[in-house]
Amino acid sequence: MIEFIQQYSPITQALLATLFTWGVTAAGASLVFFTKRVKPKFMDAMLGFAAGVMIAASFWSLLAPGIEMAEQTGQVPWLTAVIGFMGGGLFMRLTDQFLPHLHLGLDKSQSEGIETSWQRSTLLVLAITLHNIPEGLAVGVAFGAAAADLSSATIGGAIALAIGIGLQNFPEGAAVSLPLRREGMGQTKSFLMGQASGAVEPIAGLIGAAFVLHMQSVLPYALCFAAGAMIFVVVEELIPESQRREENIDFVTMATLTGFSVMMILDVALG
Repeated sequence: MIEFIQQYSPITQALLATLFTWGVTAAGASLVFFTKRVKPKFMDAMLGFAAGVMIAASFWSLLAPGIEMAEQTGQVPWLTAVIGFMGGGLFMRLTDQFLPHLHLGLDKSQSEGIETSWQRSTLLVLAITLHNIPEGLAVGVAFGAAAADLSSATIGGAIALAIGIGLQNFPEGAAVSLPLRREGMGQTKSFLMGQASGAVEPIAGLIGAAFVLHMQSVLPYALCFAAGAMIFVVVEELIPESQRREENIDFVTMATLTGFSVMMILDVALG
């Protein structure tokens, strides 16, 4: 796999990787053709698993390489990490504040961002799209960083990140399409709305890869920025949503640990 990917430019690598993650989002959304409902316990576990993957990816694939790269390029590692990490979190906070969206399981009156007359389905898609912006950005930055030929960022690590992001995109696609189907929307439209939330990932991936390729001096900051953005999504949304039902908390927590372990294995084995 690594040899296959290496024959392409970093921009193409990022595009292929994020098309894969988008495809897994569509695969999750396709569950709507087979069922109207997934047991809440299972859905919570999938969201918990996604949270674990993102936490592990934030450290193993982004933050740790960013710190090491900052040291290799003569920067102050802790300062670079803090600036980049908090910058990513602040970016997501501002996006969360202004982009209209609706978290899973909530009434339309509880939507966040600026007031709008958009339909509930649109707001649900935008909530998952908000997740996918930092995910696509992270994959693009990882492939761009691998092209810098520094030991702290490898093509294997970038591939591991793309696989991990893809795995956790499956429940996100289902989390949009299945509720829409339960509310009476047709199968095809529910599927299209679910997969649409992943369409932003190739765009964000291309932007991330192109940015770091043309401004390699900011690579460490970009890696830490992507980590901060992903952790914001995990803490602000994925973990609270996965643990809304008290009877499932222990089960979901183990799913989160499983997701972390899977991503850690991928990164260590491939990176």
